[in-house]
Amino acid sequence: MKTNTASSNDRAELLRRLASPATATGPAEAASPAGQMLAWPRLPRWAWLLIGAQAAVLAGMAIRQPARIADASVVPTAQATPAPAPVAAATKPTPGARLEASGFVTATRMATVSARTMGQISELLVEEGARVEKGQVLARISSDHAQMELRLAEAQQQAALARIQSAEAEQREAQRNLQREISLQDQQFSSEARVSKARTSAETALAAVQSARADAALVDLQVQRQRQLLDDYVVRAPFAGVVLARNAQAGEIVAPSGAGGGYTRTGICTIVDMKSLEIVVDVNEEMITRVQPDQQVTAELYSHKGWRFPGRVLRVMPSADRAKATVRARIQLLTDDPRILPDMAVKVAFL
Repeated sequence: MKTNTASSNDRAELLRRLASPATATGPAEAASPAGQMLAWPRLPRWAWLLIGAQAAVLAGMAIRQPARIADASVVPTAQATPAPAPVAAATKPTPGARLEASGFVTATRMATVSARTMGQISELLVEEGARVEKGQVLARISSDHAQMELRLAEAQQQAALARIQSAEAEQREAQRNLQREISLQDQQFSSEARVSKARTSAETALAAVQSARADAALVDLQVQRQRQLLDDYVVRAPFAGVVLARNAQAGEIVAPSGAGGGYTRTGICTIVDMKSLEIVVDVNEEMITRVQPDQQVTAELYSHKGWRFPGRVLRVMPSADRAKATVRARIQLLTDDPRILPDMAVKVAFL
């Protein structure tokens, strides 16, 4: 603490001496020309080192000050940024622009095939993606009861034929008796009563033959009915196409549509006619006047970018969708390509 106090007193004394003019220490110094100038005091060595250090600090500050002033005088300029590109406003298509619409591929002939009678599937003969022909057997239903009913009807048919033969034999016998009685009457060996009785027997036998034949016809109808019922246990394809889905498995119970319930299936498989594919698009009602029947179009599947195929407008539906403000148009395909599948999304350009 004493050392620091002494140093502070020495610096204060040094500054006081520098601020006041020096006085001559003797008569000779005062009389000489040098005496007219400031007389520097004799200082210790550390004082001169302190003075030099302070002078160096002041010189450095003097050098940096003009640079700061120059830097402060420079005003940074804002960098030029490119103006944003103008955004084109959404406008309605001009009359000369090409009209485009989006839609889906649909099939006009698609059916879920079901059995005509309720029963258990004993055999399923198709798989998904298989091509089938019209009338091809798709599945078979267990038909044990139906076959028994058919055999019963066929037995009744045989019995009816036997009754016809018996009635015809009796009718022939009755006719011979009638002829014999008439001959005896002509010879005066038979009475009118016997002839009348023989004629009645012949007519009765003829009626029995006709009744037996009618019964046989009824039995024939029953046989045909049982055969038709038995054929209902065989499920066939209603038209040629491709199996899109198989809805049942062997061993499951199927029933006609509307008769199923619980775990009972109402359909066996779904078939689509690939030649009946069309495109259905929704056109803005403001642009529907630019769509006419038989107008040519080009279509592009979203799944096959760049591949376009031709078509033509089949018809414009006579109704509009109030919620979407669109009118539906159906387009006929003018190409048959396996890449075009039902329910695919498609973009259509009207030419």
